[in-house]
Amino acid sequence: MASKRYLLTPGPTPVPPEVLAAQAEPVIHHRGPDFRAVLVRVLERLKLVYRTDHDVLLFTASGTGGFESAVVNLLSPGETVLSVSAGNFGERWTKMAAAYGCDVQQLRYEWGATPQADDLARRLEETRARVVFLVHSETSTGVVADVQALGAVVKEAGALSVVDAVSSLGAVPLETDAWGLDVVVTGSQKALMTPPGLAFVSVSPAAWEKSRTASLPRFYYDWERTREAQGQPNTAFTPAVSTVRALDAALGLLLEEGLEHAQARHVALGRACRAGAKAMSLELYSPDEDRSAVVTAILTPEGIDATELRLALRDRFGITVAGGHGDIADRLFRVGHIGYVDVFDVTTALSAVELVLVEMGADIERGVGVAAALEAYEAAVRV
Repeated sequence: MASKRYLLTPGPTPVPPEVLAAQAEPVIHHRGPDFRAVLVRVLERLKLVYRTDHDVLLFTASGTGGFESAVVNLLSPGETVLSVSAGNFGERWTKMAAAYGCDVQQLRYEWGATPQADDLARRLEETRARVVFLVHSETSTGVVADVQALGAVVKEAGALSVVDAVSSLGAVPLETDAWGLDVVVTGSQKALMTPPGLAFVSVSPAAWEKSRTASLPRFYYDWERTREAQGQPNTAFTPAVSTVRALDAALGLLLEEGLEHAQARHVALGRACRAGAKAMSLELYSPDEDRSAVVTAILTPEGIDATELRLALRDRFGITVAGGHGDIADRLFRVGHIGYVDVFDVTTALSAVELVLVEMGADIERGVGVAAALEAYEAAVRV
């Protein structure tokens, strides 16, 4: 087992040392003034990252918990909801709403496809759903959807949009208020460069209005209880105190860098990773476009098992990349490049991929992937 570790998955992502240091500080009482000051600062910083003037609610949970809060606060048993699905996480939100007894209608695509606004408009007219689930960054495939266009269709139909931005917020452009998005869910462990354990949910005035008539049961995830506590400022229940302090440090770093600069960095890293893969004659599963700046999904050559590749990367070089989902799991591996990642992390991963693939029988010219990646990165940062 290699001693040096490289985490290049789409989540969890590497955590800056300043953030780890903040989390390692002595635990403080969550009802005391020290924590309250941190909580107030975190909630204000989250609004800046979300680009919203509306409430952002904090839960000690994963992103899935944050999304579940949207289901139970917006819907009633038997109510129709439209779920747009083109990958694993779209399917997850479909199953979640069904588990709560909702009438789940789908706009379903082949995995790896990009949802289209015209298709959504047609399905909304057919289903008359008043709540629509959207996935911004579908990390199972690498596709980043045009949520601005999709959200506009939802708004025009008089429905509410619920957006999974778990891996996109902070990495690619997302304008909550300007795009008219009603509920946006994210988590701490992706582009926000914090260990797992926190979920955040922005809620528009229209979503608050809808929640007043929703009748699904909720307790821990009750939005109103959470908003009332945060207004004090406090939390409804015991939060992950140390992780909130880590998040405070991480948001400080992100805002100091600037959202636009962070987004440009992710674009450059995505270009580098895709260029390196293509130079090695590997087929991209994710789209070859700048919007797909969160994770690059790559297919192994015919006859080469992606699981064996990933295990070799981990055991021999300490490099962890993500596997695939569904029917192509044996050929798909995914290189994450969000959060605390730089171009040398990406080229290190590409170098190791090249070494292992050559040993597994692939015909790849030595060094071509790294050279192409660096060239693409340099061209991107010069713009």
